[in-house]
Amino acid sequence: MSDFLRHECGIAAVRLRRPLAYYQDRYGTCLWGLNKLFLLMEKQHNRGQDGTGIGCVKLNMPIGQPYVQRRRGIEKDALAQIFRKEIKDFYKLSRKGILNHKDPASVKNHFDFGGEVLVGHLRYGTSGEFDVGSCHPYLRRSNWPTRTLMVMGNFNMTNAAELNQVLIERGQHPIFGTDTQTVLEEIGYHLDEAHTDLYRQLRDEGVPGHEMPVRISAALDVPRLIAESATAWDGGYAICGVIGNGDMFVMRDPRGIRPCHMLVTDEVIAFTSERVPLMTIFEVEAEQVQTVVPGTVVTIKADGSMSTTAFAAPVPQTPCSFERIYFSRGNDPQIYRERKALGAALVSQVVRSIHGTFDKTVFSFIPNTAETAYYGLMDGLRMYRRKEVRAAILEGVAAGNLTPETVDDLILRNWPRGEKVANKDIKMRTFIAQDKGRDQMVSLVYDITYGVVQTGDNLVVLDDSIVRGTTLKKSILNILSRTYPARIVICSTAPQIRYPDCYGIDMAELGRFIAFQAAIDLHLRAGRAALLELIYQNCLAEIRKPPAVRVNCVKEVYAAFTDEDIAAEISRMVYPEKTDWRGEVEVIFQTIANLHAAIEGESGTWYFTGDYPTLGGFTMVNMAYIRWYEGISGRSYDLPL
Repeated sequence: MSDFLRHECGIAAVRLRRPLAYYQDRYGTCLWGLNKLFLLMEKQHNRGQDGTGIGCVKLNMPIGQPYVQRRRGIEKDALAQIFRKEIKDFYKLSRKGILNHKDPASVKNHFDFGGEVLVGHLRYGTSGEFDVGSCHPYLRRSNWPTRTLMVMGNFNMTNAAELNQVLIERGQHPIFGTDTQTVLEEIGYHLDEAHTDLYRQLRDEGVPGHEMPVRISAALDVPRLIAESATAWDGGYAICGVIGNGDMFVMRDPRGIRPCHMLVTDEVIAFTSERVPLMTIFEVEAEQVQTVVPGTVVTIKADGSMSTTAFAAPVPQTPCSFERIYFSRGNDPQIYRERKALGAALVSQVVRSIHGTFDKTVFSFIPNTAETAYYGLMDGLRMYRRKEVRAAILEGVAAGNLTPETVDDLILRNWPRGEKVANKDIKMRTFIAQDKGRDQMVSLVYDITYGVVQTGDNLVVLDDSIVRGTTLKKSILNILSRTYPARIVICSTAPQIRYPDCYGIDMAELGRFIAFQAAIDLHLRAGRAALLELIYQNCLAEIRKPPAVRVNCVKEVYAAFTDEDIAAEISRMVYPEKTDWRGEVEVIFQTIANLHAAIEGESGTWYFTGDYPTLGGFTMVNMAYIRWYEGISGRSYDLPL
């Protein structure tokens, strides 16, 4: 993707199903689980590089011994640093004779991460300060293990302000600015309530104090307290939590917006945001990896028993389509197929754009995430050309005028030609966090391969999506124009991004989208400033209505235009700066219909269509327009209405 997007986040969890002695005997190490956690996180490093955190809960620890540990970091390469330090400490303790690294009991008693429940989180922050305190997992401590709670997740709640207000009305003191804290406190509240009820019941029955922890632990109904906690949540989420007694839960939002996968073997139960890490690290086939069912919570009790329970009524599924287009690693077999299909789906538009002149066109892609779709586009173009050649040959046979020369001309002429024209020269995304810094240095990110585009050629370049258009205008098109093609065609495998996201992707400000900017420019040039004022007033009126009846008033911004109108205006807006080239630029976007045809199963497309899957989305989009019209930056769901 040329326009960099941040994304929340990546999770990994490992729950050992055997005692540590089993892993020592079979694999030669008591840290088998910790090693697997590191590898699962490393394979998902693409999902978050702003911060890292890991946690551990040990089962059945003696009274007085630590049972829960956490480490977090925001240093560069924090993932490797955290694990490197823990392994270093492990062998340091061994050298000092404090633990015997081959003795499972010694490891469990003396090494902080020598436990059976291990969790890890990779963070991409979309707003706020990137400090250690904002890294998952979040921890709520108590001297009761059954009230101690550790939570992490890949999520965003659209109604965090309202959820915080609920906490305030209970008499709590929530920390504003992070919905993670809100989720932790909400689950923690219901955990406290359940714990108190059980304690009083057992106390009244005369159960001795030393038996209380075991009895409460066994009786704790995790699915029920999760269902109670999630009642008011509006957003996309995959959340993992561990209670201090060892009960573990993983839940996924009812719409399936955020991804979560699970592997169950006789040795381990493991969870990740993506499927391929589980396949690779545990050497299993795709069919063995399950998808956590939306609207359910998977619970593993401290005794190892496992259950899957619905916490919400079934609703239509709208998994985030950007997972398929961009975020998830492309070596997942399904995602690989879908990305190729997205590229192939652009063939008819591309052929029209170049007027079928394959012999005067070079095809390429913007590295690196568009590469798979590029293979699909080239496959589709070659198939298109094969059909043309076949039809011409059959016509020549029927007419009786087919010669070796005409056959050679048909087969060898006008064939799709692919080249790697754009090169990503330097990895800057990990340290250019602010837009101002990116604008100053973005032109250095890409370079070109010289000599492959000839004078008069068309240059068709595939990108996976176009969000803000900044990099296209300020870097990519400037660089591509130095090859002096007759025209440059930029093809997006995603449709036009017209509406903000509020479920975890850093696409919250409406005014930054180039499709929105294009529509506004078209209205202003047509003298329709009054319409923009009317839409503003409609949005103000809409947010005063009950949430259940709100609609997306921002759709009116686009109602007067076709997709082609918006694309043509975008083509004008991204024309390269600082160049003496005078060729043409055309931007082509995927259609919604082709997107659905390429992606297997249901997919959420609210950022393209404005049809949000939850009530909070309609509130957010109207607030986003209000904030744009009033010149206020920031996410539209950070503050109360």
